[in-house]
Amino acid sequence: MPTAQTHPRPRTDPPSSRPPLWDRRFTLYFGARAVSMFGDAMMPVVTALAVGALYGVSGVGLVLGTWTGTFVILVLFGGVFADRFGARRMMIGADLVRVLTQGVLAAAFFAGPPPFWLLVAAAALAGAAVAMFLPGVNGMVPLVARDPQRANATLKVADALAHLLGPALAGMLIVLTSAGIVYTIDAATFLLSALCLALIRLAPAAVSAPGRADSPARTGSSLRRDLRQGWQEFRERTWMWAVILIWVGYGVLLFGPLVPLSSALIGARFGPNAYGLAVSFLGAGTVLGGLLALRVRPSRPLAAGAVGMVLYTALPLSAALGGSLPVLLGGHVLGGGALAFWSVMWATSVQTHTPPAVLNRVSAYELAGSVSGIALGQILAGPAGALASPGRLLLVSAGACLAGCVALLATPAIRGLRRAGAASAAASAAGE
Repeated sequence: MPTAQTHPRPRTDPPSSRPPLWDRRFTLYFGARAVSMFGDAMMPVVTALAVGALYGVSGVGLVLGTWTGTFVILVLFGGVFADRFGARRMMIGADLVRVLTQGVLAAAFFAGPPPFWLLVAAAALAGAAVAMFLPGVNGMVPLVARDPQRANATLKVADALAHLLGPALAGMLIVLTSAGIVYTIDAATFLLSALCLALIRLAPAAVSAPGRADSPARTGSSLRRDLRQGWQEFRERTWMWAVILIWVGYGVLLFGPLVPLSSALIGARFGPNAYGLAVSFLGAGTVLGGLLALRVRPSRPLAAGAVGMVLYTALPLSAALGGSLPVLLGGHVLGGGALAFWSVMWATSVQTHTPPAVLNRVSAYELAGSVSGIALGQILAGPAGALASPGRLLLVSAGACLAGCVALLATPAIRGLRRAGAASAAASAAGE
C-alpha cells in the first residue's frame, strides 16, 4: 500500500526537541502569505457584490468559474516550473502579475461599470498566475519551517484571521466607497507579498539540492517526463487520489456553488452586509480550527480530519433552512473550524509523505484535481439556480458533504494513513 512508503523528515521531531518556529525565513514567508491572503479574502465578497450587482448570479459564477478553470488547466505546468526554476521565483512572478490584474480592475471600476469581457479576461490572467504560485506553497513550507504541522496550522490561523477581517472590510468599503478601493488594496497586498518572498534567504543546501522547492533549473529533463513522473508519484498514493476523487464531487456539489448561491440567498434575506458578516464568522471558525490543529497531533490525521468535516455540513444547512442570523453565523463558525482542521491535516500529510524532489509536481496534481470540480460547480451555479431555488440546491450541498465524509472514512487507505512520525515509530517497533 502506498502509505507504507512514507518519507519522514527531521521536521517531525518530538515536541521537546522542536526548534523555534519564528526564525527570519518563516517570519518573512508568513508575512508574504498573510498579507496576500488578506487581500484574497476580500475578493469573493467584492466579486459577489460588485459583479453580482452588474451581471447577476450567472455573471458571478462565470467570473469565478473562469478564474478556477484557468487555474485547473495550468496548475500542472506550475508544478513543473516550480521544480525547474524554483518555487520562490515562480511565486514572486505570479504576485507581480496579480498586481497588474487587480490594478487594472481597480482603474476600471473607478472609471465606471467595467465591461464583462474585462472581468473575465482579468479572472483568466489572475487564475493563470495563481496556477504558477500555489504549487510552490506546499514545497516552500518544509524549507522555511522545521515542523510542517505547526507551520501549516499557524498559516491556517493567519488565513482565518484574513477571512475574519477581509470580508467585513470589503463589505464596508463597497458600501462606503467603491469596488475600485478593494481592488486597489488587493493589488497592494500582492506587491508586499512579492517583496517579502524576495527577501527570504534559504540555506545553501536547500537552494542547491536537486528537486528542492527553490532549486535552480534542472537539466536533461523534458516537460512531458516531468509531468509523467509527478503523475506516477501521485497515482502510487491511494490515499491521495482517493481524497481528490471525493474532493472533485465536493467541488461540483458543495464548494463550487456555495459562494454564488449563499451570497444571493443571504443578501436577499438579510441585506448585502450580512454576507460579508457571514464570511467573517467563517473566518472566526477557521481561527478556532487552526488553533486546534496547533495542539492536536492525531496518529491518523486524515481520519481525524474526515470526522471534523462532518461539522462543515452546518454551513450550507444554516443558509438553506432560512433560520435567524445567529443560526446562520453559527453554521459558518462550525464550517470554518471543520475545513481549517481538515486542511492542516491534509497539507501536512502531503508534505511529509511525498519525496521533496517531486513535492511541487505532486502538489500540482492534487490541486488540479481538488479545484477542477469547483470550477464546474461555479459555472453551473447560475443554470442550476434557474431550475431550483438556492435553498434547495444548498440542501443538496449539505447531503453531498455528509456523503463525502462517509466515503473518506470508508476508504482504508485514507482512514489508515498515519502521521509521518507515528508511522516511522510503528515501523521501528515492528522491526524490533
